Amino acid sequence: MTYHTTVLLHEGVEALAIEPNGVYVDATFGGGGHSRRILDLLVDGKLLAFDQDSDAEQNKLDDERFILCKANFRYLKNFLTANHIDKVDGVLADFGVSGHQFDEASRGFSFRFDAALDMRMNTSQSLSAKTVINEYDEAELKRVFWKYGEISYAAKLVKHIISERSEKPIDTISGLIQIVERVVPERKRKSELAKIFQAIRIEVNDEIGALKDFIQAAAECLKPGGRFVAISYHSLEDRPVKHFLRSGNFDDKQEKDLYGNVNRPLDPHGKVITPSPEEIELNPRARSARMRIGIKRSNG
Repeated sequence: MTYHTTVLLHEGVEALAIEPNGVYVDATFGGGGHSRRILDLLVDGKLLAFDQDSDAEQNKLDDERFILCKANFRYLKNFLTANHIDKVDGVLADFGVSGHQFDEASRGFSFRFDAALDMRMNTSQSLSAKTVINEYDEAELKRVFWKYGEISYAAKLVKHIISERSEKPIDTISGLIQIVERVVPERKRKSELAKIFQAIRIEVNDEIGALKDFIQAAAECLKPGGRFVAISYHSLEDRPVKHFLRSGNFDDKQEKDLYGNVNRPLDPHGKVITPSPEEIELNPRARSARMRIGIKRSNG
């Protein structure tokens, strides 16, 4: 089993418009697919890659032009500074969960396996899915399920969780699934479990907060004319990217200058790109991917 099948491999790297001597960032290293392709196009350039998951270190590339930063991409600016880099020519991010994380049962990301409730991308952090399910109060749990999963029956689900954990801790995936089975009809169970697991995972890893920090940092660190490329897999990821590219903020409130131009650091470039039918057939996990491109303004 491969570590991860890279989505929009050629399209993503092509969107960066690689300069052979440029400096680039692969913000989500994973299995290294995008990074390898970028290095193929560099001559004397440099590539910094980010991944907070220690498992990704096994894919580290033996190349003097390559630096692996073992950290969340929200700390982009810190690591550029630490490596004496002021501005970069391009930043690429492939959001979401790697194939390895989904397929490694012990990580607890998938309801296909039974394992401890975990879902931590950074396994050194203390907050896990077990903590969320067993220690969050009723209001906090409702917030997680509604905000990150858009689960209409969140109140009912939370009542069952609180009732069950009052008897004994909910430690495993199977234990959580048994609770969901009491609330969700069998015909809807798979799709609803996907939304429930997504909601918990986003909370555990502060995915939306980290994503917003990263987008702002990337916009600041790009050179004029530099490219920002983001691949998203659901609306919670795609919406902040879309709004920031369109309006320069996450509320999508446009402010214009005296000439009617929107004040924003990045200009949207081209249309949204999605995987081809051929790619989706080879890698079904790619089916929801959406790629957006932004170009740094000269006065951004």
